[in-house]
Amino acid sequence: MAGMRSLAAALLLAFAAADVGAVDPNPNVIVVLVDDMGWKDLSCQGSDFYETPEIDRLAASGMRFTTAYSACTVCSPTRAAIMTGQYPARLHLTDWITGHHRPHAKLQPPDWTKHLPLEVVTVAERLKAKGYATASIGKWHLGGKEQSPEDQGFDVNLGGTAKGQPPSYFSPYRISTLSDGPKGEYLTDREAAEAVAFIESHRDRSFFLYLTHHGVHTPLQAKPGVAAGYAAKRPGIPATLATYAAMVESVDDAMGKILDTLDRLGIRDRTAIFFTSDNGGQASITDMLPLRAGKGSAYEGGVRVPFIMSWPEVTKPGSTSDVPVITPDIPATILDLTGAGIEPGQPIDGRSLSPLLRGDTLAREALYWHYPHYHPGGATPHSAIRAGNWRLVHFYEDDRDELYDLAADPGETTDVAKERPEKTADLRRRLDTWLADVSGQLPTPNPDVDPARDRP
Repeated sequence: MAGMRSLAAALLLAFAAADVGAVDPNPNVIVVLVDDMGWKDLSCQGSDFYETPEIDRLAASGMRFTTAYSACTVCSPTRAAIMTGQYPARLHLTDWITGHHRPHAKLQPPDWTKHLPLEVVTVAERLKAKGYATASIGKWHLGGKEQSPEDQGFDVNLGGTAKGQPPSYFSPYRISTLSDGPKGEYLTDREAAEAVAFIESHRDRSFFLYLTHHGVHTPLQAKPGVAAGYAAKRPGIPATLATYAAMVESVDDAMGKILDTLDRLGIRDRTAIFFTSDNGGQASITDMLPLRAGKGSAYEGGVRVPFIMSWPEVTKPGSTSDVPVITPDIPATILDLTGAGIEPGQPIDGRSLSPLLRGDTLAREALYWHYPHYHPGGATPHSAIRAGNWRLVHFYEDDRDELYDLAADPGETTDVAKERPEKTADLRRRLDTWLADVSGQLPTPNPDVDPARDRP
């Protein structure tokens, strides 16, 4: 079954590429990944507080996907998916590295993989083989020594380590793969400056830039003057919210620097840009409503993210799509429209989004998630499926299914599993079939379970 799906995916990529038309076969590709940005933390996504004119400018030049999802409710699995086009369940990389330990919980997680496997060929490796210069700037969090960006197809690694957050957003950063700047230099600004330098030095050669900001992840640290502006904008808000808003603005400033550089060098028309987040925002910091919960949860707030694609001559300026899409679609689209193609014999779960760019439909029946772990954000081991407007979440602790009609109930407030037993059974069957197809690892009973000692 997995081999047939891989072949089908390859055919979809080939057919999509044949239909694109006269597109630059070697466009520059930039993927901007923000850490922990909530789905509506942009002006163009509906925020009336965060100021993001540069990211809005990007959206105005391309397509904004209004129903976009991360591959997981936490970061490392999504980062693996963006590198490979595979679901985290297939990779057996299903939690943030190194995960959350609950030794006395009811279930124990499987023996999952705590790095991106070297045998899986990444999108960077495929593009490098096609002659692209490649750079990873910012957070990596997919392994340490011998599993670094340099081991996964990147010529340049600035800032990427095994760690999930920076010791400081102000220099000295104490990041082993990034030299300290002048005292007080802001990390997001530095990442933008390094990205600009890479673009400038490769203006005459096709390049793949993976700019993966440490922001807006904790520790919450921002430029004091910018944070003060947000505090004045909404008097009485907690300092943490003003600080977070200032961190969002710094990410927006970085996008502006990149767009200005591309325009100045005259290469914007041959550069594709993808912008998204690795999981939902932290519900204690940013507003997820009407979605339920946030990062580290089983619900929509944990996996709904902003997603913008701007590809001159491919995306229609100012367009939107409400078709559900997910992280693995990004590398699938890149491999399709650059002609790099998927690695022979390697499964790919993502779908090229080129049909949506032409106004057609996307050949996919469902999206899937698998998180056989516990998380302080509220998640217990679960798997989920979205098919049409229906979303089913299966919880392993008590073998329970919850079913939500997202069209009528986007906040997942009313579980209708008992009222719709046939739909529940159908989606559960499809979820179980998918888990078997990708060899998903399941949690198991914990012999050391002790409710009195368990600390969620």
